[in-house]
Amino acid sequence: MTVYMLSVHHSPDAPPPSPDEMQKAFKQVEEFNAEVHAAGAWVFAGGLESPEIATVVSCKGSDVIITDGPFGETKEHLGGFWVISASDLDAALEWAKKGSAACMGPVEVRPFQPDTEDL
Repeated sequence: MTVYMLSVHHSPDAPPPSPDEMQKAFKQVEEFNAEVHAAGAWVFAGGLESPEIATVVSCKGSDVIITDGPFGETKEHLGGFWVISASDLDAALEWAKKGSAACMGPVEVRPFQPDTEDL
């Protein structure tokens, strides 16, 4: 089995969803989460707060720089994610399709690098 991260992306330029749309997405994601659990593919998942409240820590030699705000200015930001276990990329993509439909937004699929201890 390979472990994949299904990341949910949001655009800060998009209008915010209505309260009804948000409640619909929450319900759909809850149902999706239950399906992933039931299938034994669940590893971990979580939603993230807005990138505006992020703190960036950067070490350069012995210097440590701590700054407020997101790491980069981008057109999209990571809003949440699922970490799943799937037999292959095709299976992970099937989960991503369902996750995208549930959260009503795009979902990126990326495998974790293999654990070097297992090689």
